[in-house]
Formats: sequence, C-alpha cells, structure tokens
Amino acid sequence: CLAVCNAIFINRDFQCGYSRKIVGYHVHDNLKTESVIKAFRTALKRRQFDGTLIHHSDRGIQYCSAQYQALHDKYGVRCSMTDGYDCYQNAVAERVNGILKNEYLVCKPRDIQEAKQMVEESVNTYNQRRPHLSLQYKTPDEIHRAFT
Repeated sequence: CLAVCNAIFINRDFQCGYSRKIVGYHVHDNLKTESVIKAFRTALKRRQFDGTLIHHSDRGIQYCSAQYQALHDKYGVRCSMTDGYDCYQNAVAERVNGILKNEYLVCKPRDIQEAKQMVEESVNTYNQRRPHLSLQYKTPDEIHRAFT
C-alpha cells in the first residue's frame, strides 16, 4: 500500500516478480479488505500464465483478513508476508513504491479522481516507458510480453 496523501491509498502490491510489471492496483480512500480485493482481482484478470502466483505483502490487517486469505486459497495464490515491519524482506515491492512516490507522484492530488488519473499514468509510464538496469535496460512490459 502506498499513501499518496493523507486520505488516498494505492494498493499496488501485485507485480510480476520476474518482469517487475505492475499488474494490479486500486486507488481508494481507505485501507479496508474490500479495497485490497479489488486490486487482487485486477491482477488475476491480467494473469497470463498458469504457474503459481506469490503475493508479497506486509502484515497489514487487510492482508491478514480471513476474507482476503480465502481468495488466496480459492485461486491458488501463495501468500508471503514479512516478519513484522522489515521492509528489506520485500525489497522489490518497496523499490517500486519508492519509484512511484519519488519519480511520478511528486505532487499531491486534489481529490480521489485526480489521484486515480495520476496513478494510472504513473503505472503506464513505469510499465511501458521506464527501462530497468536489472532488466538489461528493457521495460517491464517488454520483459512481460517476452515470457507470456
């Protein structure tokens, strides 16, 4: 979860670990389980392979809820949570959070609609136009397409 401003949150916790592509996110004004489920369902709709999915997250109450964990079971997604609050255990996701915050979301949105637009543009730019050293200067989209 990435706080854009005091009352707007992005669940951007769904990323292809190999390509670094953001495959699911949802902008909302709360940290409720239902909001996280929307991001989860978006990622599932965009799923392009039959292998096991792993969802890395912190131990936020929304991720630990029985309702959310039941979705993991239903769709065969392995849950990987950090031990406490050690951000280094989920370094790739934390790195993406930093990129979104520091490179793209540099001003606060006026409202949730503007936040949704800013996040959509940022995710598209991140996925389609931002080369990564770890991907041999290819974009997440290029790598993701090559292996799907």
